[in-house]
Amino acid sequence: MSHFAHACGVHDAPRTAACEAVHRKIGELGLERVRIAWCDMHGALRGKTLMPAATMQALTHGVSMVSSILLKDTSDRTAYNVFEPGALSALPGFGAANNLMLLPDPTSLCLLPWASGTGWMRAQAWFADATPVTVEPRFVLQAALARLADAGYRLRCGLEVEFHIYRIVRENLDPQLADWPGEPPEVEMIHPGYNLLSEANADMAEPALRIVQSTARALGLPLRSLEIELGPSQVEAVFDPGDALTVADQMVLFRNGVRQALRRAGFYASFVCRPPFPNVMASGWHLHQSVIALADGGNAFMRAAPAPGTTPADAQHTLSSTGAHWLGGLLAHAGGAAIFGTPTVNGFTRFKPHSMAPLSILWGRDNRGAMLRVLGGSGDAATRIENRVGEPMANPYLYIASQIHSGLSGLRRQSDPGPASDAPYAQGAALPRNLEQALAALEADATLCEAFGAQLVDLYNRIKRSELERHRAATDADVWMRREYFSRY
Repeated sequence: MSHFAHACGVHDAPRTAACEAVHRKIGELGLERVRIAWCDMHGALRGKTLMPAATMQALTHGVSMVSSILLKDTSDRTAYNVFEPGALSALPGFGAANNLMLLPDPTSLCLLPWASGTGWMRAQAWFADATPVTVEPRFVLQAALARLADAGYRLRCGLEVEFHIYRIVRENLDPQLADWPGEPPEVEMIHPGYNLLSEANADMAEPALRIVQSTARALGLPLRSLEIELGPSQVEAVFDPGDALTVADQMVLFRNGVRQALRRAGFYASFVCRPPFPNVMASGWHLHQSVIALADGGNAFMRAAPAPGTTPADAQHTLSSTGAHWLGGLLAHAGGAAIFGTPTVNGFTRFKPHSMAPLSILWGRDNRGAMLRVLGGSGDAATRIENRVGEPMANPYLYIASQIHSGLSGLRRQSDPGPASDAPYAQGAALPRNLEQALAALEADATLCEAFGAQLVDLYNRIKRSELERHRAATDADVWMRREYFSRY
């Protein structure tokens, strides 16, 4: 029998079997409800909670969702007047808060360890005519990966994510305090900071870190380590590398899961780059990447021996020609891609001299001050490039897609990355210094605009300018930053 999933062209024999497995698991696990979730433009999960019978129906017929959710800025204000005729002419398929359809992935079913009797499934958005919503972030990454596959490669990524965990002192849920956005809870630190990798601070933070570990394990996430970062109440999670789409899915699920699990236990996790406190240390998201050749499964960045006549300052001393050209592409499009790695007003406050956050468009050999850090060596299957631009609030699908499009441009043009820098805070062209400059850099990058498509670029520009304009209009920038980001991300 034909249904919506058939019309979308995604329902085949394996998916049918997966749907039947979901039906069995709902009974075996005693699930009373299933959350159907998808990722918005800002990397946050949205969704609906369905009862078991409705869940099974959604697997084949989809479940409706208001389209304006994709049009919202970080405050949840819709950046378009959706009821004005012609306001959405550049976004075919979007209308006056019309319906999109969410189609769950049956293979993604998991049990939420902090919510009894509750399952979870990832979904993607489709138009009612069974065509994909091409501006949806996960589809954007899938399209980028398809381009990469056409070139004979797949992308392998590794995550290093810094964030903050606080203990909640008091929730600000008094209805008299309600605002848009509202106030975050009052919090205190779980460790005093300024003692990097401190064993004593790790012990102080152990109750919260234990929840992070158990949540990640229960969700099937490949957590490798939890570490005490330099800043007060700051920690870092490091994950095993994996295929790019899987890693992006894991990042979204990790952020969502640890925030919910910790809050139930009286803790408050924030992936905001710079929380609104004095002497806080900004958090980064370091994205490791290498490309894998589809032909033989080998790391296409690795070389057997340094290129003749090269020194460690030359890219092809460490990287293959493929890796060197990919590195050149990342450099060539670093300005335009910056908005996807650092997409908030808050995130740009991280870029300061000698802070291990980049200021300039350059690369270095195992240099944590450089924007791009090249790691590995001859015969090392873990040879890779680490991009240090990202903030932990970034949408992983868009951030990783920007790396693919930049790298592919480098391969096509055989871009030369030039020599490594040993003075990352004294050399190189400047990265965008704020959200306005980053938006302008994207608009000026014809290659990235073509790769992402005019609809996605226009939409992203619109919602980011809404955020920027409200920041400029704020009478108190600190209050605005606290409510805009720290209260919900």
